[in-house]
Amino acid sequence: MVFSKHMGHCALIFLLGLIGDVARSSILLLGIFASLSFWDFFIYSGAVLIAFSLLFWISWYVCNIKVPFRELGF
Repeated sequence: MVFSKHMGHCALIFLLGLIGDVARSSILLLGIFASLSFWDFFIYSGAVLIAFSLLFWISWYVCNIKVPFRELGF
């Protein structure tokens, strides 16, 4: 599969990051465009959760780094 070639070895972390980003962006956009009395809660929580999504993307990137054993000294 071509798509799994781009996802790397950690497909679960990739999908969690992708689904999470869509959900978090929806929360943020709900706070921006919906006329609610507690709009600031959605804006702030969406922004904080998007910042936390960097943890998924960093862990996905780190899990996909390929270093030969020769460079590690083994």
